[in-house]
Amino acid sequence: MFRLSPLFLLAILLCACSEKEITHADLPAYTLVIHGGAGALLRTDMSPALDSQYRVKLNEALDVGEAILANGGSALDAVTETIRIMEDSPLFNAGKGAVFASDGTNQMDASIMEGKTMEAGAVGGVQHVKNPILAARAVMEKSDHVLLTGEGADQFAVEVGLDTAGAEYFFTQRRWEGLIKAQKNDNPSSDIIAPHANQDRKFGTVGAVALDQSGNLAAGTSTGGMTNKKWNRLGDSPIIGAGTYADNRSCAVSCTGHGEYFIRYAVAHELSSRMRHIPGDLDQMATQLLHEELFPAGGTGGLIALDRKGNISMPFTTEGMYRGYTKPGERKVAIYLEE
Repeated sequence: MFRLSPLFLLAILLCACSEKEITHADLPAYTLVIHGGAGALLRTDMSPALDSQYRVKLNEALDVGEAILANGGSALDAVTETIRIMEDSPLFNAGKGAVFASDGTNQMDASIMEGKTMEAGAVGGVQHVKNPILAARAVMEKSDHVLLTGEGADQFAVEVGLDTAGAEYFFTQRRWEGLIKAQKNDNPSSDIIAPHANQDRKFGTVGAVALDQSGNLAAGTSTGGMTNKKWNRLGDSPIIGAGTYADNRSCAVSCTGHGEYFIRYAVAHELSSRMRHIPGDLDQMATQLLHEELFPAGGTGGLIALDRKGNISMPFTTEGMYRGYTKPGERKVAIYLEE
């Protein structure tokens, strides 16, 4: 006769108790968390004017997303529109501010996921879509697929009516100079910035996670990838489970960092899985995952995460990460480690 072990029964009981503890009254009205990339962001290297520009733009992104959530809008809409604000700014390595690949083109990636249905969409290597996050959402809602790449993804975006632009729209002198420097060194750089690297490399991937008033989670990520990347390289940002994941049963996650490591360790899904199966603290689990597993293996970066109770985590292994959150009566925007 098959018998369940006492430990297994205890685990089931703990999970059941955890489920019962969560009621609608326990949930915050809404929560929104954002990031704009992790790296060697030192206060001594940042001019007051540039520091201010980043904080203004991060607050603008939070304003847009919070307005949606406060008015009863969905987490999916809040994530989409929040990321659009950052994609439209040349400050970040996404959309308008995307870095250049080795051939002088801008090759952008994005993904989005809804926690209620666990539907997801992503694009990789698009060159003409003004807002890659909209293309990722269109893949989720208007196709039978999860991930489209390259020319096919651009063609799909045109067919569903998304705004596109020529190469001149994405050109920024600072990003171009970053490519020239990287090619001189023949050393590709990502949104993870090594100490003493040039200022251009301090700008990174953007992402958002949200919890709406219905208790639903969503996550999204958008990036221009690595400066001087070759061979149509894709990082973790368009990979569901690596750079982006959302599950109402656990949490929503968006990552930024050395994408190859986030792919290998399936960081976004790994955190979600741990939150589902091991009762515990979100921030403790996220920090442990980055600092005790990813970083010792050679991977650097950060993530933002939000669980179904509205708990927030924003850990990173670098000197800084553009980040912020907002919930009713509470907001914070930060850049440096000491913040």
